Amino acid sequence: MDEVRITGGFWAIRQQVNGEATLGHALDWMDRLGWTGNFTAAANGVESRERKGREFADSEVYKIVEAMSWEQGRFPSDELNARIETVTGTFTAAQDDDGYLNTAFGRHWQRPRYDDLAWGHELYCAGHLLQAAVARTRTAGDGPLLEVARRAADHICEVFGESGQGICGHPEIETALVEFARLAGEQRYLDQAALFVERRGYRSLPAHEFGWSYFNDDVPVRKATVFRGHAVRALYLACGAVDVAVETGDDDLLEAVAAQFDRTWARRTHLTGGMGSRHQDEAFGDDFVLPADRAYAETCAGVATVMLAQRLLLATGDSRYAGVVDRVLHNVIATAIGDDGRSFFYANTLHQRTTTRANGDSERLDVGGGPRAPWFEVSCCLPNLARLLASLSSYLVTADDTGLRVHQYADCDVETHLADGRPVGLRVRTSYPEGGEVAVRVTRSGGEPWSISLRVPGWATGAVLTVDDERRPVAPGEAVLTREWAVGQEIRLELPTQPRFIWPDPRIDAVRGCVAVERGPLVLCAESLGENDLDALRVWTGQDPEQTGDGAVVRARFEAPLDSSWPYGDPSGRPGTPVAVHLTPYHRWARRGPSTMRVWLPTT
Repeated sequence: MDEVRITGGFWAIRQQVNGEATLGHALDWMDRLGWTGNFTAAANGVESRERKGREFADSEVYKIVEAMSWEQGRFPSDELNARIETVTGTFTAAQDDDGYLNTAFGRHWQRPRYDDLAWGHELYCAGHLLQAAVARTRTAGDGPLLEVARRAADHICEVFGESGQGICGHPEIETALVEFARLAGEQRYLDQAALFVERRGYRSLPAHEFGWSYFNDDVPVRKATVFRGHAVRALYLACGAVDVAVETGDDDLLEAVAAQFDRTWARRTHLTGGMGSRHQDEAFGDDFVLPADRAYAETCAGVATVMLAQRLLLATGDSRYAGVVDRVLHNVIATAIGDDGRSFFYANTLHQRTTTRANGDSERLDVGGGPRAPWFEVSCCLPNLARLLASLSSYLVTADDTGLRVHQYADCDVETHLADGRPVGLRVRTSYPEGGEVAVRVTRSGGEPWSISLRVPGWATGAVLTVDDERRPVAPGEAVLTREWAVGQEIRLELPTQPRFIWPDPRIDAVRGCVAVERGPLVLCAESLGENDLDALRVWTGQDPEQTGDGAVVRARFEAPLDSSWPYGDPSGRPGTPVAVHLTPYHRWARRGPSTMRVWLPTT
């Protein structure tokens, strides 16, 4: 966390809002609804049949503690540290003598422990406890939370080890155990994570109307060919499988998960990088079933996609996965959170047909459609956003045996050491994502040649690199420069960010006959605050989109359909006058008031 610091620009603004508003907002709601109070009630032995929140509410408290811990590492604060200590103290008090910790199960007035592995979320909650402990320990050193997590992990190994059985209906414990094994240096935690990965796929969970695929319990991880079922479950499981593969040197497992991700990205992913096409089961659809107006694209799935793509990048070195992170960050993560940090999207549609409705300061029960809400009955997404934003600097730059690789462009300062101990440092300044100018200045160099690699996005045909006054074109992929760098030397990368039309694969029936517009990494959209009927919009593609401000302008007509007693027959409508239609970055929609919106634009 202290090797890369985001210092300004697009993501610094969002990190600041996260630290100053989102963390407190989320914890206040959890206090208000009694989710944090569940731990105090459990510790005091309060017999109550009205425990607050859903069965997985504990996990949201753990996630916000993780987010606060990363934020404390990023920007230390006595007040924030005190809040972390207060909340985590209730975990210590509520934990049972054998290490079990969950406020929804196990007491004489509650259901027995682990009596509902499919839906109880006990191991899922424990996973988020471990991840909170990892964040707290890495940013503040050993403390009480580490001991709570260690006892919980030991309990899980005791119950679910080689002589045990069972898996959790919602994966998460797998990746958490590997992260905790790295922190604690305990092989048994890694072994338990591997056991959970290998046990899945044999239909051991009870049958359900959504099928075993919902739990990713229909096909063993190694034999699957694509992600299916509940999107977040599938992505979290894949994260755990990659972690296990990396730590155990299991190349076959790594290749299997990478192939599943690649096929999913190519056939089951929305233009924004959002994953999930079905609202009923929050699930992936079949190949190319990607309706814009029914896009689920849950925010948690966006967070999980970033987590998985980063793991695949680190495991394979393939910069394509950094491109995945780039797309999802700018078009799902940046979209989900409100400007004030106190409202968010649960689902991220690509076509809002009806005007978004005001929500006020109340808890929402439904998750589809806008606007952003301050809280949902199921509010997994806000603490997930918070923990990603607080730790975002760890996604920007990596080091390998030869030097530094810059994957994501944001104003940042980098200071680290290469594998041989040489100190190296960079200062990155950029107009990204609105512009394509990137300047990288060397701030530390320990002598001897070392490399600086800059990612050139797949859309950046025509990019130009300048070093020592020498300009040369660079192709999409990576630009790698190796030399004995001197402090003060600068590399400049110019990425073409003019707007461009994007056509869908013809197998995506739902948007056949439509186009979208992108500008740099940003997906654009048409938005109406009531002045236009976007369902009547017809875009002319004979002229390229024109750049304007941070968006684009396209030529179009509004062709109002004629009402009829039967909605089928010969096409009919009243062609409108050609007009210029302004498109705005998708991440900015629903910020100016009630509106409709569409990403995919029908053509004339």
